[in-house]
Amino acid sequence: MASNGSEFGAVIWRKSSYSSGDGGNCVEVADGLSGVVPVRDSKRPDGGVVVVSAAAWGPFVAALKDC
Repeated sequence: MASNGSEFGAVIWRKSSYSSGDGGNCVEVADGLSGVVPVRDSKRPDGGVVVVSAAAWGPFVAALKDC
């Protein structure tokens, strides 16, 4: 599900440890929300947010680690 991000204004975003330090490939996620994991591009914090179900997030991250 996509969102304009306005409903996530009060959350604390954290940058992925896999994001590069040179300003590229910057993915941020917000933790602590019931049932969902919002994801955004840190270079465009006012841009859209992709909302992933918490049930899908774990397998998604595990699959990425296998790549």
